Amino acid sequence: MNNITHKVFSLRQAIATATVTVSKQETIDAIQQRKVPKGDVFEFSRAAGLLAIKKTSDVIPDCHPLPVEYAAITHTIDGLSIIITVEVHTIYKTGVEVEAMHGASITALTMYDMLKPIDKQVAISNIQLAGKKGGKTDFRDAVKQLTCAVVVCSDTIAAGKKEDRAGKAIIQKLKQHQLDANLYMIIPDELELIQEKAKQLSREGYNLVLFCGGTGLSPRDVTPDAITPLYTRTIPGIMEAARQYGQQRTPYAMLSRGTAGYIDNTLVLTLPGSTKGAEETMDALFPYILHIFRVAEGMQHQP
Repeated sequence: MNNITHKVFSLRQAIATATVTVSKQETIDAIQQRKVPKGDVFEFSRAAGLLAIKKTSDVIPDCHPLPVEYAAITHTIDGLSIIITVEVHTIYKTGVEVEAMHGASITALTMYDMLKPIDKQVAISNIQLAGKKGGKTDFRDAVKQLTCAVVVCSDTIAAGKKEDRAGKAIIQKLKQHQLDANLYMIIPDELELIQEKAKQLSREGYNLVLFCGGTGLSPRDVTPDAITPLYTRTIPGIMEAARQYGQQRTPYAMLSRGTAGYIDNTLVLTLPGSTKGAEETMDALFPYILHIFRVAEGMQHQP
C-alpha cells in the first residue's frame, strides 16, 4: 500500500462507466416494466454498487479506506445497451477512481446475475474511468520558470559544526516541482544579516526566497522577527496551512512561528530548521503555492 501520509486533504471526484448489453428488446422491456423475476434490476444493482463503493478497500488490497462523502449511480438505456454511470466524491488524501470503477463493475455484475435467467447472452463491457479531478495534478499551475533562493539560518551550520540537511531537503523538494535553487547560502542567526539578505534578494528580483531555520522559540530563533517588518504584503494563510498540516503529524507544530508574504515582488517563506519540519512544510505548500505566481501574471483564480 502506498504511503499517503505526506498528502493533503482535498475534494476528489471520479466518474466511471460500464455497459451492460442484452440480446433482445424483451429483456429491456422486462427491466423497464419491473417484470424481471429476481426483482427491480435498477434498484437492486444500484444498492449493490453503492455497497461496493464503500467496501472497495476490503477487496482490493492496495486501496486505502477512505470516507465516501457522496455516491450516485444512474442507468441510461441506449438500444439494447444500458450505460451505468457511477460518481463518487471524497475529501481525503487520495482519489476515488478505483471506488467508482468498482461500483460500476459490481452494478453491472448484479444486473448480469438478475438478467441471466431471462437472457443467456447478457454481456458486460467498457468498465472505465470517465473523469476525475481534485488530485495534486489539478493544482499544478503552469508558470514561468522562477528564480529561487534557499537561505539557511543557523549559527552551528554557518560555523561548520553541523551539516545542513534541511536546506538541501528543500532544494530536493523544489526539484520535484521542476524548480531550481538558483542560490543556496548559509548564514548565522543574526537579525540584521537576515534582513540584509532578504532585502538584497528582493532587489535582485528573485521570485521565491525560502529562509530555513530560526522559526522556533529559542533565544537565537529570530528569522520571523527579522523578516516580518520587511513584508509589504503578508499572506497569513500560507503558514496557517503549514501549521495545520504539521499539527496532524506532531503536536509541536503549533510552536512554529513561520511567516509568509511579499517583500515588494518577491515571495518570502520562513521554514523550520529541522529536516522533517522543512520537508513537511514543503509538502503542505507545494505545488499549491505556485498558484500565487499564476495570479501575479494576471491569470484568473482557479474555480
